[in-house]
Amino acid sequence: MNLVLTAAEMAATDKRTESDYGIPLPSLMENAGAAVARFCLLHYPAATHVTVLCGKGNNGGDGLVAARHLALAGRIVSVLLLAAEESLNGPATEVLRQLRECNSSHAVRIAFTPEEESLLEEAPALEGADLILDAIVGTGFKAPLRGIATILRDRLQDMTTPIVAVDLPSGWDADSTEQTFEGAFRADAVVTFTAPKLAHVFGHLASTQTSSFGPVVVTEIGSPEEAVQSAANLTWAGAAKSIAEAPRDVNANKGKYGHILLVGGSYGTFGAPSMSSLAALRTGAGLVTAAVPKTIMNQVGLITPELMVRALEEESGAASLGNLEPKLLEALMKGISVLAIGPGLSTQGEASQFARDLIAGTTVPTVIDADALNAFAGKTDLIKQAAAGGKRILVLTPHPGEMARLAGLTVKQVEADRISLARRFATEHHITLVLKGWRTLIAHPDGRIAVNTTGNPSMAKGGSGDILTGIVAAMLAQYPNHVAEAVEAAVLLHGLAGDFAARDMDEHTVLATDTVAHLTTAFRYRVKDKQAFTWLAGLQQER
Repeated sequence: MNLVLTAAEMAATDKRTESDYGIPLPSLMENAGAAVARFCLLHYPAATHVTVLCGKGNNGGDGLVAARHLALAGRIVSVLLLAAEESLNGPATEVLRQLRECNSSHAVRIAFTPEEESLLEEAPALEGADLILDAIVGTGFKAPLRGIATILRDRLQDMTTPIVAVDLPSGWDADSTEQTFEGAFRADAVVTFTAPKLAHVFGHLASTQTSSFGPVVVTEIGSPEEAVQSAANLTWAGAAKSIAEAPRDVNANKGKYGHILLVGGSYGTFGAPSMSSLAALRTGAGLVTAAVPKTIMNQVGLITPELMVRALEEESGAASLGNLEPKLLEALMKGISVLAIGPGLSTQGEASQFARDLIAGTTVPTVIDADALNAFAGKTDLIKQAAAGGKRILVLTPHPGEMARLAGLTVKQVEADRISLARRFATEHHITLVLKGWRTLIAHPDGRIAVNTTGNPSMAKGGSGDILTGIVAAMLAQYPNHVAEAVEAAVLLHGLAGDFAARDMDEHTVLATDTVAHLTTAFRYRVKDKQAFTWLAGLQQER
């Protein structure tokens, strides 16, 4: 599961599943509702009274199935149908009948609340619930909400009862790429099916009383992989994490995992190359050498004894062009498999020209960040030349400000259409672009874009970008034949490490180096849990 679908593509997937593979919609609905119930039983085991809010369509049908399974599991279930019975659509009519049959031997109460007056009569079902399921409208809905749904939405807004959204928080447009969506229901968790939609990877759908990021999970419900098709060329970065999960060869040695040359630093900024180097080592690179101006060499070398350090000649406190004399350059690049350049490099003196010439004068895969990116502002034709039509691997990791300088735009323009800009820049320059920010994008030279859904505000600290540079370089060094997966996994791991750091500490107190300390946990984490839920957002709780 790695494709990200539009609402229309999801509808086509369901239709294709039935027409081409003989799996009827009622079977998909049964599997979806059962999965929602299973999630609730696993993650809200103390919820004895569950109220299920259902609409008249397929989303409501999923909710009715979930209600039946929860009742069979011994929960007291109240179902509020926000429609008259005769208005139910498609398979929802049949699953209502099955729920009524279940009602004869289990604690299920069904009420139809198509009007405000009838809804008010059901206040005890809302106020007495330990858990609420929102199955009013899902992927096929187009905003805004109207009528009784808006009254219910406003009522639930100030309640503390946890809400699990079935497919999407009701009222949220599945095709939205916005972080928030005005008028949608609140949610503490979201369970969707088959594949994530645009809203699942771009929206901040769920938050709880204890965490800003509630679970957003996907589960398979029976559609064959071949039935899931998309023309959007969007994927979820989390699927690439498997590349880092295979055990290493028992006959491994450091030479198999690459030698990174980290070039950066300047007078007074030894922290940036130090952090990048540490992150590269912690992510699994075989060898890491930091090449920095000689006046800061000793400070950089103190970050960890495993790091090797080389002194660069300097001018105005930054690396000078003298380092590019043929013999010096040959010695600097000997045995290097990945170059990472930029953290703390400076734009003083000859530093920018040094960066451009070093990249042009080498052929190894290269990660370009920070001031090395700024060196190409207004000169991106040189990036295209260095990429040699895609024959050479170049990975650029700009934040919105750096992207604006590269593209000759304002930050506002960058943020206005990040997907199109990232795709266009990556394809035109034949490079991989990691456009950082809310939902970092990884744009590949062939036009594909992966969306990362890990990370949190604790990472809005100096040094986070330097850490990412080291992680990306280390993944490239270890997986040189799987560039796309290596970069996507690097971005995901960085965000995951930040998520674990925020969970164990506090988002105010997390430092960039704390993410490095949590990389072990990030590597060991599996985005697909033992119950077959794939976690797009939120962290699984230890059980």
